[in-house]
Amino acid sequence: MILHALTDHRRMLPIERLGTTVPAHPDFLLVVSYNPGYQATAKDLKPSTRQRFLAVQFGYPTPELEARIVAHESGVDGSVAEALAFLADRLRNLDEADIIEGPSTRLLVHVGALIRKGVPAPRACEVALVQAVSDDADVQQAVRAVTTAVFG
Repeated sequence: MILHALTDHRRMLPIERLGTTVPAHPDFLLVVSYNPGYQATAKDLKPSTRQRFLAVQFGYPTPELEARIVAHESGVDGSVAEALAFLADRLRNLDEADIIEGPSTRLLVHVGALIRKGVPAPRACEVALVQAVSDDADVQQAVRAVTTAVFG
């Protein structure tokens, strides 16, 4: 709620413990990164706060773009990057079914970096993807089955 006065017409930041307010600079702009519904409903923004912002919603990149990103950021060749993007696309179906949160592009880059450093793809997927997406053994087995189908 402290942001309300800063983000509305008042453009002031109240600092209660000092008993003062700080006016926002005329060029002040507040940018908030927020993952709605992530981990706990207690972290959801209240409507009175949410209405003070414009929203830009991002999804996952297309598999083609994601493969290019993974190749560039991890240094793996195009075929490995394409396989990782394909794997992520398949695993994100489990996300849509609320089984896991789909792997991020950042996670794929970590897997790719391990592969580039000589870790075999199945092992890289195991330590940097399977173990990262869930602590549940049954879910890990399902993710492992998908990674095995892609990388053997």
